[in-house]
Amino acid sequence: MQRKYMGTLWNTYAFYVLYADIDEFDPTKHELVRENLSVMDKWLLSRLNTLIRTVDNYLENLRITEAGRELNRFVDDLSNWYVRRGRERYWGKEMTADKEAAYMTLFTVLETLSRLTAPFTPFMAEAIYQNIVRTVNNLAPESVHLCAFPICDESFIDAELERSMDKILEVVTLGRSARNLANIKNRQPLSELFVQGVDELPARYTEIIEDELNVKAVRFVKDASSFITYRVKPQLKLLGPRYGKILPRINQYLQGDGIGNAVVAAHAEGRAYEFELETLTVSLNPEDVLVDTVKKEGFASVGDNGVTVVLNTALTDELIEEGYVREIISKIQTMRKEADFVVTDRIIISVECGENLLAVLDRNSDEIRRTTLADELTFGTPCGYVKEWDINGEKVALGVKKA
Repeated sequence: MQRKYMGTLWNTYAFYVLYADIDEFDPTKHELVRENLSVMDKWLLSRLNTLIRTVDNYLENLRITEAGRELNRFVDDLSNWYVRRGRERYWGKEMTADKEAAYMTLFTVLETLSRLTAPFTPFMAEAIYQNIVRTVNNLAPESVHLCAFPICDESFIDAELERSMDKILEVVTLGRSARNLANIKNRQPLSELFVQGVDELPARYTEIIEDELNVKAVRFVKDASSFITYRVKPQLKLLGPRYGKILPRINQYLQGDGIGNAVVAAHAEGRAYEFELETLTVSLNPEDVLVDTVKKEGFASVGDNGVTVVLNTALTDELIEEGYVREIISKIQTMRKEADFVVTDRIIISVECGENLLAVLDRNSDEIRRTTLADELTFGTPCGYVKEWDINGEKVALGVKKA
């Protein structure tokens, strides 16, 4: 865990330094303006101050292991949720209010973490502190170990926002599993995601789910049974002692058409499912049965801890075209890295492909050029760094070179 924690924190720090150097960003010349913070910024700063309070309490009670685990969870969220979702905010040339908010949020978190993690990872904390704090403020204490331990700022804590983000993460995790179940890449847009078991979230939160799972709409429903077929089996350890010899008959009954959905519906309403069998009333509570979902044509569903998500996997021509564009953009970005281009380098893209894909690229050339920092997108023999790809069954040769 320690190695993963240190590697993840260091990579996040390196990400900040990379873009701060490119933009010559000096945090002492900017302020953290709360009015300009995005939902993700507010969530991260709330999580940070909750973390400070939690770690401080654990250390006060000598619960060192628990404090370390909280730090590990936070850094994982920082890197794999906040930074990963917000990379594009650092790409623009101009120092917009949103870009400033992104920089100042990440700087604030890293500077605070350097002090918070100092007792756990003293040398790495010192390295981070010296490079992001002392290089821009020579009046700061000479060492992170001479700094005051962070103090929780309760004004940043938004418990409701943190709970909502936990629900978002739960839905996103299930949504990814549903995509894997349907064998559909995340770059392929889908039309709808249905969510059962979560209260409807405000638009600012559902937009995060839509973007993360690449779906056009998120719909919260009370009952997702019209998209799902449930199959239930008796929990033998519990029902065997109660019903003995008729247990095989109970199992046979539960396999009937629609019975699984009826059992799940009854449990969702908070009541036992009851039926008559050989003059005996059989009563099944949630713990008495094992529940599986059966794939329904055109949908992929996954459920856990009372939350079920259902993806509409039907693909229209428009969705398929958008999927092609996202795949092309991904391949070009990969080639930029392989060719050792700097993130700010402008490029020229050349493409050789079949007529169908050529038409798709021509219609979407503006988006491709904007996203990949390309000045030109030309069709013909590829030049520069060239690589062949299979894009959803279509052969394509791509070339990238500096403009």
